[in-house]
Amino acid sequence: MVKKYLLNPIFVTIVVLIAMFWWGGAMALALTAILAVLEVSLSFDNAIVNAKVLERMTPPWQRRFLTWGILLAVVGVRFILPIIIVSITTLTSPLAIANLAFSQPTIYAGMVAHVRPAIEAFGGMFLLMVALRFFFDETKHIHWIYALERRLCRLGRIEAIEAAVALIILLIMTGFPHTDRLVELLCGMIGIVIFILLDGFTVLLDTITGIKPQGSEDDGTEHTSTVSASSPAVLFAYLEMIDVAFSLDGVVSAFAITISVPIMVAGLGIGAYFVRSLTVAFAEGGVIKTLRYLEHGAHYAIGALAISMLVSLSTEVPQWLTASIGLTFVSLAFFSSQRATE
Repeated sequence: MVKKYLLNPIFVTIVVLIAMFWWGGAMALALTAILAVLEVSLSFDNAIVNAKVLERMTPPWQRRFLTWGILLAVVGVRFILPIIIVSITTLTSPLAIANLAFSQPTIYAGMVAHVRPAIEAFGGMFLLMVALRFFFDETKHIHWIYALERRLCRLGRIEAIEAAVALIILLIMTGFPHTDRLVELLCGMIGIVIFILLDGFTVLLDTITGIKPQGSEDDGTEHTSTVSASSPAVLFAYLEMIDVAFSLDGVVSAFAITISVPIMVAGLGIGAYFVRSLTVAFAEGGVIKTLRYLEHGAHYAIGALAISMLVSLSTEVPQWLTASIGLTFVSLAFFSSQRATE
């Protein structure tokens, strides 16, 4: 199943690498490959978490996740979004920033570096909410690190506990109430609010359409609500926001490897295509159900990535360290799952 979904990404990767070699030589090819590996290593846990959401979507929306979604991921998140962020923060026309990205990439890279704390605060808090929402879920009955997760589930009975914990962490990380961190504080709060709204809309539509929440049993009745088609759309938007949060760290970090926008979009785009293809493969292959702790490991990795993004507000965190922690959690969860099924 996984091999089938990797055929197209492999073909696209070969074509893009050949094109980059023809355009910029061996150096362009090498930098593109490095960025692709960086994107996959940072976002592999993203594929696992997204697969759980994708399982609830209809086949047409799963295909849209690969078609429309990859266009949004490559063009929207990896190219347009940084330009919009720089445009807003500098009160400059987006067209002028886009022109600057190609004509004077060094200046553009400096602008992105200047707004990096705000980007990290937003992405870090959104991902932290994703992780906390999972561990504080009182309906979760399968625990990997039993002693810890069982206690967190009990705390989940407290209303909005994940938002309270996230806000406390945000205040600590931004050094509130220092005025030079108010932008990061605001961006982090926006990340929390957007997560709450998307999560709330998903739960609301599931209630209206009769879709059972995770962990409940299907009563076998058929639901024919007229707004049932809206739920996959909200789930699609939720997946795209998770992709944005995951991608922000990689996009900003990519400027440390190259300031060439074409190389950046090509490399990160290849990685994004691989991650999305793995997501669909995991969802259709039932990987999450077979490997019972894999989702747990992915959420630990997401929490680690979120914390590293927030720590980077004050001190530099090496990308290899962040990627290594994430892959370690996922690998340990994978082997634990295999042992549990033996």
